[in-house]
Amino acid sequence: MRLTTKPSNTHPTEIKLHQVSNVVEISFDDGSVFKLPCEYLRVFTPSAEAVGHAPGQEVLQVGKEDVTITEIKPVGNYAIAPVFSDGHNSGIYTWDFLYKLGAEYTSLWADYLNKLQAAGHKRKELLQN
Repeated sequence: MRLTTKPSNTHPTEIKLHQVSNVVEISFDDGSVFKLPCEYLRVFTPSAEAVGHAPGQEVLQVGKEDVTITEIKPVGNYAIAPVFSDGHNSGIYTWDFLYKLGAEYTSLWADYLNKLQAAGHKRKELLQN
């Protein structure tokens, strides 16, 4: 996954896990607020399990529509490590990475959906409450 937004050098002022809507809301000190679905955070995990150790080793994350976050652990003063309901817990999301995921949400999500389709995977649509 290649992100094009430059590092933000901003820091979160608040991180909220909305368990009913399965969204993580992150407010940054520059006034930006991003609402990132748990599924989105899971499929864009920075974990080596998904991105590999070298270019070309990326593994498309599929079947994550129902995933939730059960816990968010702080990692020093620079990141969080979400614990996902599918057992995944090895992704460390730095502040800059979270900011980029928020700032580029529309294009990254569209790219992910295109990759799913190209690989022959159909995403399960969830019922909205």
